[in-house]
Amino acid sequence: MRAILFGAGGQLAVDLARECRNRGHSVLALRRSQLNIADGAAVRRTIARHNPDWVINAAAYNKVDLAESEPEAAMRVNAFAVRGIAMACAEAGATLLHYSTDHVFGGSKDIPYTEDDLPAPQSVYGVSKLAGEIFARAYCRSHYVLRVAGVFGPPGRYTNHSNFPEFVLRKCAEGVPLRIVDDQFATPTFGTALAARSFDILVERVPFGLYHLSGGEVISWYDFAQKIAAASGCPAEIARTNREAYVTRARRPRYAALSNGRIEAAGIARMPGIDESVGQYIVLRDRELPQR
Repeated sequence: MRAILFGAGGQLAVDLARECRNRGHSVLALRRSQLNIADGAAVRRTIARHNPDWVINAAAYNKVDLAESEPEAAMRVNAFAVRGIAMACAEAGATLLHYSTDHVFGGSKDIPYTEDDLPAPQSVYGVSKLAGEIFARAYCRSHYVLRVAGVFGPPGRYTNHSNFPEFVLRKCAEGVPLRIVDDQFATPTFGTALAARSFDILVERVPFGLYHLSGGEVISWYDFAQKIAAASGCPAEIARTNREAYVTRARRPRYAALSNGRIEAAGIARMPGIDESVGQYIVLRDRELPQR
């Protein structure tokens, strides 16, 4: 099978490209410097020229706080560019795999969100990602929209935006004390496992639609940081704080855990728990080469 992968400079895309090649498929992995997905005409030409079976969009504007002052930029990449990709996929007869986020929810629940729960984004970033979901589903019948949360993969050590474990490990190595919120909950997603299951979905031809595919365990960010420090053997000074004391420009959902029940019912393997994911992350990150 032939795939086009957008956003090749990001940590998830590195894992996706590797998984695709390891399975014997061909992939054209494009960075932003090679193709800006906001250029609809270029996207359409590229998809038409290469005639892929799959188009995987791992590109995104993911500067959650900065998006509050750059709503046009967030919408351009996370929403309108997705519309262009979806339209081009429909014309070419390609299947679109697009990634969304737990930030589409408001965070008022105390049990994991399902695909049937109504979105209520609290930030510009969340609004832009929800709009991208809607465009993907409206303009390309052959689509998978996967909502994920707090993705962390070994390539994050060298990619521009890094990830939460790298932030914790860097501060730990520097001996800098950390304050992490203990009243904000999510299902952090191990990128290597996410990439493998993404291709399981494509290869096994799971019914098209919207699915949650995040980590296999609900955890607070404080507890997540503690597990990262413990797994790395790094003595870290991590203090508890809360959302009221740790104010950010963008509002984040208090409880953003996602239920993977629908995708598991479709035959896709359960995502690993947090201890297994963090352990694998620590082992694999030292094998990762710098991205060029």
